[in-house]
Amino acid sequence: MDFLGIFLAMLNTTHGYGSGWSNAHGTFYGAGDASGTMGGACGYGNLCGQGYGTNTVALSTALFNKGLTCGACFEIKCVSEIDGSWCNPPLRLFDLSQLLFQHIAHYNARIVPVAYRRVACKKSGGISFTINGHSYFNLVLITNVGGAGDAVSVSIKGSKTGWQVMSCNWGHKWQSNSYMNGQALSFKVTTSDGPMVTSNSVATVNLAFSKTFRRGQF
Repeated sequence: MDFLGIFLAMLNTTHGYGSGWSNAHGTFYGAGDASGTMGGACGYGNLCGQGYGTNTVALSTALFNKGLTCGACFEIKCVSEIDGSWCNPPLRLFDLSQLLFQHIAHYNARIVPVAYRRVACKKSGGISFTINGHSYFNLVLITNVGGAGDAVSVSIKGSKTGWQVMSCNWGHKWQSNSYMNGQALSFKVTTSDGPMVTSNSVATVNLAFSKTFRRGQF
């Protein structure tokens, strides 16, 4: 069993987003206080501080999609069918916090068959850009993405440069190796369902690393 610590926001909604229901399994990790939720391979760090909270899940490899599913939102419900093997690829597993698991199943069930579907992510405020790195290495953590919730393509533009495609470093951290000092920075964020949001002059010419800026929204 090869779990990746990927945390995804979940919405308690009855309105579907995209295709219909798919089958998977659900289990849980950590203690009842959901403290084990923090961290993970999306790079969000403190999920409560980033606006995601404890309604999050870790995904098996079959759902992780090499990090491109970070930030996506799902609706999950229990189903009655029981089958055999439940974890290894290409099968799909949601590893919930214990708190969240007990909203859909009894604690003693441990592993349950579930149905899931993508739903739209409802976010307040703009997309968050946390800029780290140094003069020749800009590492940008992108959070609080609405709509599909997952950034699959990001571009950066300085006030003295054209648009440049950023590469995914890991999780939702995107990198640029261009010298951007003394320039206002703009970003284009594209989600998996196609829409793109342009956030102009997100960071000013007096850029200070480790700062978070908010602009635009899906």
